[in-house]
Amino acid sequence: MDALGDLLRGVRADGALFNRAVLTRPWETSRADGVALELITVVRGAARISVASGEPRFLREGGAAIVCTGEPFTLAAAGGGDLRAAGLDAGLGAGPDAGLDAGLGTGLGARAPAGSSAGCELVTGAYQLDSSVGRRLISALPPLLAVPAGEECMPIVELIAAEIAADRPGRQYVMDRMLDWMLACTLREWFDLPEACPPAWYRALGDDVVGPALHAMHDEPARPWTVAALAARAQVSRAAFARNFTDLVGRPPMAYLTEWRMTLAAELLAEPGATVASVAAQVGYADGFGFSDAFKRIRGIAPSGYRASLASRGENARALSARSA
Repeated sequence: MDALGDLLRGVRADGALFNRAVLTRPWETSRADGVALELITVVRGAARISVASGEPRFLREGGAAIVCTGEPFTLAAAGGGDLRAAGLDAGLGAGPDAGLDAGLGTGLGARAPAGSSAGCELVTGAYQLDSSVGRRLISALPPLLAVPAGEECMPIVELIAAEIAADRPGRQYVMDRMLDWMLACTLREWFDLPEACPPAWYRALGDDVVGPALHAMHDEPARPWTVAALAARAQVSRAAFARNFTDLVGRPPMAYLTEWRMTLAAELLAEPGATVASVAAQVGYADGFGFSDAFKRIRGIAPSGYRASLASRGENARALSARSA
């Protein structure tokens, strides 16, 4: 099981457009309707980013932050006093409050003139996450996260600019995959930080008792698991396994398994040609009726209704993308 890979399952940019801008004074922006996750990368200079529910974070060149809240957020060019207070002035390099992030937006703005020292240059943007897999990622992240500045994502920024300028066939697909790559790299860096707060199940993967069971459920979600079978994987009694699992993950083993199956089912239902019966079989249900009951209980909507809502949102997103092009 690749925990981060499972968290990112089904999270794929579709119609990503990047915005490159220069901040010379504070400005506030609110996320557009339907956008669930915002990414911001500092190309030049330094920036201050804050949401209403937390302390501001300071980003330096090569750094980034992920905004994962529906609240308005503020971006501003950070001055020398701000950076010294945060331990990020030029002599100190990137400190613990610097952040690494990537972003999606509605276009690629003009770059600042070469050698210009005014303001802060950013690449920004947003994900529109329609699937329940995407919502699982959102629920695992804090409203604002940041990681120390790094070099891993920076070359992609220049590649994005070149891709926009070239206007070659397949440009949109290439840009979408670039965004996915930036998100994965950013989250991988953040999860490695001591101050990161990953979800309980992510932390439980390292537990000697609960970890083997989690791996088994994620690797073989369609298998007819029982608490006894999972306890056998962990080589402990049924009672001890159930107690440890609930304590560490926050829900009983079978409840977690059902939620994970429905998460995967939501992703599968979005695939062309998928049927309720075929998806039910792929996530461990012998018939579509039992699967439909479980899906509606967990997601609040029947599988057929969920598929219809995805189709409607997809049409709306394509229309919006066409108007923005």
